[in-house]
Amino acid sequence: MTDFRSISDGIAAEIASGALPAGTRLPPQRQFAFERGIAVSTASRVYAELTRRGLVSGEVGRGTFIRAPATSVAALRSEDAPGPINLEHVFSVLPHQSADLAASLATLITPAALDAASPPVRPVGSAEGRALAAQFFTRGGWKAGAEQVLFTGAGRQGIAAAMAALARPGDRIGVEALTYPVIKGIAARLGITLVPLAVDADGVRPDALVAAHQAAPLCAVYLQTVLQSPLGHTMGLERRGAIARLLDRHDIIAIEDAVYGFLCDEAPLAALAPDRVILVDSLSKRVAPGLTLGFVAAPPALVERLARTIRNGAWTASGLALAMALHVIGDGLAGRLGAAKRVDAAARQTLARAVLRGLDLQGDPRAYHLWLGLPDPWTPERFAMAAARNGVAVSPASAFAVGPDPAPNGVRLALGSPSPDRLTVALETLARLVGDGDDSQVE
Repeated sequence: MTDFRSISDGIAAEIASGALPAGTRLPPQRQFAFERGIAVSTASRVYAELTRRGLVSGEVGRGTFIRAPATSVAALRSEDAPGPINLEHVFSVLPHQSADLAASLATLITPAALDAASPPVRPVGSAEGRALAAQFFTRGGWKAGAEQVLFTGAGRQGIAAAMAALARPGDRIGVEALTYPVIKGIAARLGITLVPLAVDADGVRPDALVAAHQAAPLCAVYLQTVLQSPLGHTMGLERRGAIARLLDRHDIIAIEDAVYGFLCDEAPLAALAPDRVILVDSLSKRVAPGLTLGFVAAPPALVERLARTIRNGAWTASGLALAMALHVIGDGLAGRLGAAKRVDAAARQTLARAVLRGLDLQGDPRAYHLWLGLPDPWTPERFAMAAARNGVAVSPASAFAVGPDPAPNGVRLALGSPSPDRLTVALETLARLVGDGDDSQVE
């Protein structure tokens, strides 16, 4: 049987060489199948694969057209390359994403635009940029004032700047007991002590926050209030209200990581405690991993302090990255990609839950990640090692754990980066490993 991937690679090579220039109309699938001597079903898979790679687009009533510019053959090959299937890093790339970004950003590659992006950038950017970003990052009825907006090179730089602005070496910041792993590295470099806070299905427990603060004052808390990674919980309105009241009562500032907020509609914690929350967002998840503009909305009383910290910590966005980010926001592409990724994330969750049916799963059906609980005799580290030996990369609980208590017995699965076919293979592999219940193959 002819492999549809090899046919797809051949067409990709013709596109790369210029033999099939942009705008070329491909024949109908039945005609393509006849000309190639293949089954119609194989032809259909070829066209689907070319669409997945962003090389063609279909127009109802007109046909299928080449859409990608010529590039190297290596860049156009399928994902079926040597190496593990990545269920470790939470990012997503839609099939048409790169072509759409190239088309959008083409207007920026002019001498005038590059000259405008060349001078050093301040954390406040421009008045126009702040207003545009404030409007774009609006969610659930919440909107930051343009005067509250600051820019950093990436979302994690915004988090680092907020932690540095709020805490001195030796100070304590509360975090979810399982949290974003980068936070641990930031805290270590800044000399900040992280205090793990117990969580339930609704997020950080109010009693845990109070107990930690009474034991020794917390100067801040870092929270993921929606689609928390790795567990996937989202704070309900009642819990957000309780946390907001505690922040005000105990004079604590929250750093709210809203990087997954584009996948849902809930208002952020900042809407309920505008004077107590520094909200951090970015474009890396909703647009592309390489477009890493960080957006920080601070309470008015903290804007100047945070701006100084961003500048002194060298966390300011570069001029070109800021120009690119504001451009894709302004022309609507960032919004369209975010909306498309909502659909993609939900579809991948449906696929994952079908393949892993009957296993111990936890997470939000809107998220790009899922938590897989493990039965005995597995431990997270040994399961991750076994998965890697079987060609799948996953993240064990220890990567997210803060404090001395044992981490729960599970792994996080990031669903966004592999193709659906490779994702299915990876999930079937993990389901088989769980079902085997035998880690003797891992030394």
